[in-house]
Amino acid sequence: MRAFKFVGGFYGGDSRAWMLTIVRNTCYTWLRHNRAHELTTSFDEAIHAIECDTLNPETLLLHNADRQILKQALEALPVEFREVVVLRELEGLSYKEIGAIADIPLGTVMSRLARARRRLQHDLAKRLNGEG
Repeated sequence: MRAFKFVGGFYGGDSRAWMLTIVRNTCYTWLRHNRAHELTTSFDEAIHAIECDTLNPETLLLHNADRQILKQALEALPVEFREVVVLRELEGLSYKEIGAIADIPLGTVMSRLARARRRLQHDLAKRLNGEG
């Protein structure tokens, strides 16, 4: 609804980034008003699931366990890191688009992605070794 309300303010460019910026800002505004604690972005398995109809039960079980470990590792990331990882790796946005949506400089996008990937790698290694 906000996009329709402010469509007159759109002067061309990437409409997807413009729309995602509105959605992001509206979501954060709602969360600020309705949740006093830390903002969270959960990983939705239904949206980001991989179709695995041809796998045998053992492979399906291992795949599900891997997915659960990844979900936990993503949820353990701080919000600013999780946001850029989800936008880049799951939504396939460019660094420039992420910067526009999150209202951060391109260098910040790159550093957050690098730090988030390092944390994910470290956390996943710990979890797979039974330490986490």
